[in-house]
Amino acid sequence: MTATGPAAPMAGSAVDASADQATMGAATSFRRLSERTLPHAAPDVVRPDYDRASTRIGTVHFGPGAFHRAHQAFYFDRLLEQDTGRAICAVSLKSSLVRDALAPQDGLYTLIELDAHPTLRVIGAIREALVAAEDPRLVSARLAAPDTSLVTITVTEKGYCLDGGGELDFDHPDIAHDLRHPEGPRSLIGWLARGLQLRHERGLAPCLIVSCDNLPDNGVTLRRAVLAFAARRDPALARWIEERARFPRTMVDSITPATDSALRSSVAQALQLQDAWPVQRERFVQWVVEETDAATQPDWESVGVTLSRDVSAYERAKLRLLNGAHSALAYLGLLAGLETVAQAMAEPMLRAFIERLMIEDIQPTLGAPRGAELAAYTRSILYRFENPAMRHQLAQIAWDGSQKLPIRLLGTIADAIRDRRPLARLALAVAAWMHFIRSRVALGMPIVDPLGEQLAVCGRRATGDSRHDLPMFLDLPGIFPANLARHAEFIRALGDAYDSIAARGPLAALALA
Repeated sequence: MTATGPAAPMAGSAVDASADQATMGAATSFRRLSERTLPHAAPDVVRPDYDRASTRIGTVHFGPGAFHRAHQAFYFDRLLEQDTGRAICAVSLKSSLVRDALAPQDGLYTLIELDAHPTLRVIGAIREALVAAEDPRLVSARLAAPDTSLVTITVTEKGYCLDGGGELDFDHPDIAHDLRHPEGPRSLIGWLARGLQLRHERGLAPCLIVSCDNLPDNGVTLRRAVLAFAARRDPALARWIEERARFPRTMVDSITPATDSALRSSVAQALQLQDAWPVQRERFVQWVVEETDAATQPDWESVGVTLSRDVSAYERAKLRLLNGAHSALAYLGLLAGLETVAQAMAEPMLRAFIERLMIEDIQPTLGAPRGAELAAYTRSILYRFENPAMRHQLAQIAWDGSQKLPIRLLGTIADAIRDRRPLARLALAVAAWMHFIRSRVALGMPIVDPLGEQLAVCGRRATGDSRHDLPMFLDLPGIFPANLARHAEFIRALGDAYDSIAARGPLAALALA
């Protein structure tokens, strides 16, 4: 692999056995998707409208999961039609699953846009896939390449190694490791500092670094974490980053259900080729990026990205209205025995609760984004939740609750307390998360969460009585701010909601909120 010039063919090993078996069993008569077989895809499939062989890698993306491949890579696929230097090097920090699935396909994969008339398109923007834990030298070379001008990120909230106050957690094992071994980082923050250090040493401009994760003020938060790390390593580097590097705020939005065997099978039939890891999302897609003076940024607006001086208003509305309602729907719906967002929205009491939560409890804490109107945005979210073409699993939304609740719901609760607004519905959503933990433990199911072990202990010890259970949850590290965990009105509302769910069940409890 060279660090400059056209992208080399996709590097990687054979496809992961489990993903391979799940995919291939559905349609063994079809050939595997690749550059060679793409001309044989079904005629109505949208294909890359550019010569992939002439493209150059200009973007390094950390965290190439389903959302990135359905969202940012979709925009870059369109960018490549006019700017051949915008291909992507996709970097997984530790897992090889994406690399192993896409390598035999030359980086190609299928995106299905779900609505009454689905669209299949093959995305060609990813020209290289690397695993940082296996190929640190290749990742370093790509970050330091003169052609690389942009770093984008979707590693989820937990990938930033932050403490409960939103600052870099120097006690996090990966951060502690990276401070001792800066040439072979494990964390996103360590890798960003490594790439910036190499560019500084070689006299190159810093890359534009674009977080696309659901963090409040994501660009500001990321910049603060990188500067804190760099200051521990090299104060001169920290000063250079502070003066030269740009970390714009962003907001991203498109509901992206996880890939499952049903999707693999349906895509194979429609594509007439096997795809080890297709992705799906609703047709609605939005990306808002803060205006910046970075000279090397893409022509965002030419592919439908919104540039704004006030991303925070878009971000706050999306995090609280869409993501907050999603989390509430997930925990209440799962407790009621439902599986998907559309199923949960088909339950009249639950749909009515979510609508009231959004209109009466969340909207009053928001200022309308420029050019948008909150009532219309709320209606659009409800419509998207009800989309029958989407099979968005509630369990997928429920993962990593300890990281999501502070961002999606607890800030809204703090504002409601400040404004002396009702807490019952907001408290019910948080209480549902606690009962969700209890139910997972009772069923012997794993808890997918960075605090999974501690949550499992709470779940095992919980009795269903708020007086016994709430102190355990409220004392968990990094979730509930101290002033909220001690606030008498919040504790009372949370206790009432918790006991109501335990006594009546989740749907009956809705009527009392």
